[in-house]
Amino acid sequence: MGYLIIVALIQAFSFNLIGEYLAGHVDSYFAVLARVVLAGLVFLPLTRWRQVEPRFLRAMLLIGALQYGITYVCLYLSFRVLTVPEVLLFTILTPLHVTLIEDALNRRFNPWALLAALVAVAGAAVIRFDTVTGEFFMGFLLLQLANFTYAAGQVLYRHLVARHPSDLPHYRRFGYFYLGALLVVLPAFLAFGNAQHLPSTDTQWLVLLFLGLCPTALGLYWWNKGACLVSGGTLAVMNNLHVPVGLVLNLLIWNHDEPLGRLAVGGAVILASVWLSRLGNPRTGLPAH
Repeated sequence: MGYLIIVALIQAFSFNLIGEYLAGHVDSYFAVLARVVLAGLVFLPLTRWRQVEPRFLRAMLLIGALQYGITYVCLYLSFRVLTVPEVLLFTILTPLHVTLIEDALNRRFNPWALLAALVAVAGAAVIRFDTVTGEFFMGFLLLQLANFTYAAGQVLYRHLVARHPSDLPHYRRFGYFYLGALLVVLPAFLAFGNAQHLPSTDTQWLVLLFLGLCPTALGLYWWNKGACLVSGGTLAVMNNLHVPVGLVLNLLIWNHDEPLGRLAVGGAVILASVWLSRLGNPRTGLPAH
């Protein structure tokens, strides 16, 4: 679970960086493309290119296209019409996507995992449930598509690693993920990107560098590796940990007026849901390779 906690903290910080320094200033498609290129430069030299099963390779391309390509294009587009707290709020449905996809793949129904996910959603909803205005509905739809593809990617990776065991460490077979993401992001930038809105300040370039190396490279790798080490229910609720942390950071660093009482109560509910998710499945997760 340590991997998931670290990445959740990184994600919480990243949401604020995107909202404060990139959204409305840097072309969304370019920002997503720059991140995946930087991450690819980290992992592609480490990737094993020979004697890799074609099925595994194709599945990794699909997972990268889903979990990064579609997810982050939708996420960045949502920042055009939503504030950081609203984006954080609308990601609270990710646990439900994780749980339902996990159960569908396993052809089973785990009431404890579903209950834990619902409790996590309730905890996140407690934190911020204000009325939103303007084009929030489109932003909401974009984020639900992002939630679904992000959930599908991590669940599929869990099952892929279990079905294709290897003595190689995870990072030697993870470079394909970024190639799959590039297959979505590059055409999207070429078709819809605006070259007139590239980063124009050192701060914007530094933010992109951080986002490419930390949450995109290390973060997505650690998250998917961690996903293989916990139960499906725990994975579902851990997808919401970034919400209270992100709102706290938004309050402390950017001085947004957020309700501290609801932050505390909602965060406690989310932590309780992690414990609840373990009741239905004593196993800690799938074997790591």
